[in-house]
Amino acid sequence: MPDSKHRIAVVQAAPTFFDSHAAVDRVAHFTREAAGQGAELVLFPEAYIGGYPWGVAFGTAVGGRTPAGRRAWGRYRDGAIEVPGPETARLGEIAREHGVVLAVGVVERDSTHSGGTLFCTLLYFGPDGALLGTHRKLKPTAQERIIWGEGDGSTMPVFDTPVGRVGGLICWENYMPLARMAMYGKGVQLYLAPTADARERWQATMRHIAAEGRCFVLGCNQYVTRDMYPDDFELRHELEAWPAELCRGGSVIVGADGEVLAGPIWDREGVLVADIDLGDAERGKFDFDVTGHYARNDVFHFSVDETPRTAVEYLQEEG
Repeated sequence: MPDSKHRIAVVQAAPTFFDSHAAVDRVAHFTREAAGQGAELVLFPEAYIGGYPWGVAFGTAVGGRTPAGRRAWGRYRDGAIEVPGPETARLGEIAREHGVVLAVGVVERDSTHSGGTLFCTLLYFGPDGALLGTHRKLKPTAQERIIWGEGDGSTMPVFDTPVGRVGGLICWENYMPLARMAMYGKGVQLYLAPTADARERWQATMRHIAAEGRCFVLGCNQYVTRDMYPDDFELRHELEAWPAELCRGGSVIVGADGEVLAGPIWDREGVLVADIDLGDAERGKFDFDVTGHYARNDVFHFSVDETPRTAVEYLQEEG
């Protein structure tokens, strides 16, 4: 029988705005630190590579945009990465070097010929360095919608890994009951929840998901202050109304019974590590299995469309 006991880690790191190369360097640094503590799975925050632009409106208002906002978005786009690409190759090398399952939030630049869209994406790498797959955020929240497109059902994976069945959702996707149900239906055991939400009540969300899904939940955020933006940022004036500390963090690891195993971390960078037993997730389904004996399939029906969606489809006649 495969070993059910593992050590997992989440990394609460500060950003490197508009510098994806430096962000990958920090992924290497913190992965080394987590693996040195025995971690077999390491999770990084939402949009860690490419950046989560706290406090920035990109010069927009209802009915208007500004030239400075377009320039700032262009700079943001230049800092995004293509998947696959040189950054993903290096992330694979980091995973392979340390023998870990590595999950990293990135800003993905559409690599198609016509693509100008960015996506908030979670990348998964196996301990052999292979890119296992991706998840594109289904619904950007509020102002995020001006900078990120929407993913579709084709990137909602759960992967069998040496650490267990790994999958997850990004930030407020975790408030979408049907998106959670899609994860539970695939038997997720390690539920990854990279986020930008540093509110205290987010902790309740992480604990609820663990108890609902009978899975281990890894909540992972960044620690960010205003002075981490570069001095030459075009839209620094948009940050003036925001506090000096833009994101407190709040990264946490929750057991499959909803009890906190490690964290949360506030107001600093850090690595959280926890020891888990996958058997706890399976034993927890004795009295509650959300896709099994507690599902009431005779009353409720739910289907997931995993078809890839494109804006243009080219049809050719046969013969």
